[in-house]
Amino acid sequence: MTILKTYARLWTDDLDRDLPFLRDLVGADPHLRFGFEGVELAAIGDFLVIAGPPEERARYAHATATVVVRDLDEVTAALRRTGARITTPEATSATGRFLYARHPGGAEVEYVEWAPELVARVFGP
Repeated sequence: MTILKTYARLWTDDLDRDLPFLRDLVGADPHLRFGFEGVELAAIGDFLVIAGPPEERARYAHATATVVVRDLDEVTAALRRTGARITTPEATSATGRFLYARHPGGAEVEYVEWAPELVARVFGP
């Protein structure tokens, strides 16, 4: 199973208000920004910032991290083999395919397989 990137999740009411601080902190601009089902997301450095009203953000607060993987099918098989439980079945978003899984120890993680063009843009060919 190849992990390309792991993001710590940050929560905010106002993405535009918080991005200047994060730009200064990590020394870079966001490499990804998009809206999804009532929230706005930005990936900057090793942070995934999830912005929107508290009731919308709460829909995603169960996950402790977002992990970008090369092959979601391979990850799904490994999760099942090791006793994890898929809590949100595979779906698609602007970035590619994703699912949520609860690990045997209780942590819940979002696993994402980015679309090939996004992988190339963020990580290079």
